[in-house]
Amino acid sequence: MSMPANDPVHSSNDPVNPSNDTATTSNDTLTASIDSQAIGGTLPEPDGAPDPADPCLPRERELTRLFADIMAVRSVSGEEGALADRIERMLRTQPHLQVRRHGDTVVAVHDAGRDHGVVLAGHLDTVPVIRNFPPVILRPGDGRIDPGVAREHPDEPVMWGRGSTDMKASDAVLLYLACTLVEPQCNLTYVFYDHEEVAAEHNGLRKVLQAHPDWIRGDFAIIGEPTSGAIEGGCNGTMRFDVVSHGVAAHSARAWMGRNAIHAAGEILDRLRAYTPQDVTVDGLTYREGVNATMISGGTGTNVIPDECRIHVNYRFAPDKTLAQAKALMMGEDAGAELGNGEHEATGGMFRGFGIEMRDESPAARPGLDAPLSRSLVELVRARTGADPHAKLGWTDVARFSALGIPAVNLGAGSALFAHKADEQIAMGDLPRMESLLRDWLTGRVGQVGQPGQGDSRA
Repeated sequence: MSMPANDPVHSSNDPVNPSNDTATTSNDTLTASIDSQAIGGTLPEPDGAPDPADPCLPRERELTRLFADIMAVRSVSGEEGALADRIERMLRTQPHLQVRRHGDTVVAVHDAGRDHGVVLAGHLDTVPVIRNFPPVILRPGDGRIDPGVAREHPDEPVMWGRGSTDMKASDAVLLYLACTLVEPQCNLTYVFYDHEEVAAEHNGLRKVLQAHPDWIRGDFAIIGEPTSGAIEGGCNGTMRFDVVSHGVAAHSARAWMGRNAIHAAGEILDRLRAYTPQDVTVDGLTYREGVNATMISGGTGTNVIPDECRIHVNYRFAPDKTLAQAKALMMGEDAGAELGNGEHEATGGMFRGFGIEMRDESPAARPGLDAPLSRSLVELVRARTGADPHAKLGWTDVARFSALGIPAVNLGAGSALFAHKADEQIAMGDLPRMESLLRDWLTGRVGQVGQPGQGDSRA
């Protein structure tokens, strides 16, 4: 239920978010908002119940506190429970939100009584740690700050550590908005979900959409993947599969009695080396495709001629192709290889003649920038940053919303170039810049959010 319009704590005229607040942020305020003991030292794991964001306190301070709190909780895929617990407890303190949970996915709905809605989603999990946890807040000038970040944000502290860019910075912004934005111009659904960084079958957003489709309703969706504050439209599709070569096992002292499957796999590598990455333009955005070997395995012993070799291949394909069309290019139209049905021979495509076993697949998503809500957001982002939309080259959950008929874009804090890296990091000023942009768009400070398109596009 929405808070009363005259609520003194959550008033839309609160001075911490004045109507003339733009993307500018005081670096002095940012530095002052961080506990001096936290800068340069690792962030301790929080204990006790989390404090919700307080709109009466300075925005930079509260964003920093929320960010530090969730960064200090390890949440590698499969370990999101503790972070989901903290977020759920925080959101349940907000009387204007209806909070539900499925597994480690937390959904909070703000029914503002509007006739259109926006979904704001962020994943809680991270890829595995590479000597970058616990996180550290770095002072300007610290040698661990990437030169590019230091050049673009010379006076800002930097959060360094696993998940900072992908995507706990955006999660912190969405949490802050969930707690403090009580008079939006549209209904809002916040989704904090698990298992985004692993196989699609485990994805928490997929599971909640299947189990409770009525929980997530909207006419437009934003996924907070790192985009440096720009809009990335659509996404490449992805499929992962093993290409299998077979041989005959024999003692390596009598190799002529067998047939070496690893040697035979050289032909698979030759075909991969011969591939030229393709640029494909869809609705004005250019997507780059790629086919790459990412793992290889074979052999059972150091003195045994191997009878099998598997090369794991990842194909990233543009949104001008369906999953079926992408598969045909790799293995032929009638290979019959599907998730969970074992190995099948490729009847055509790049890997004709070799065995194929599917491991994972997710469709691409078209940009969706012609929707009314997309257009209004594109105009605001262009006015604030000067950036035009560009293509999302990785796969994101915009594809899930696209499949449901809901236009969706990627828009988040931080650069995707730091995602999954050992030195993952983000300038702290990126958070208030993203918060300001989304708040102004969702409250209509820069014009109406927009109206939904024709037809019912609710999940």
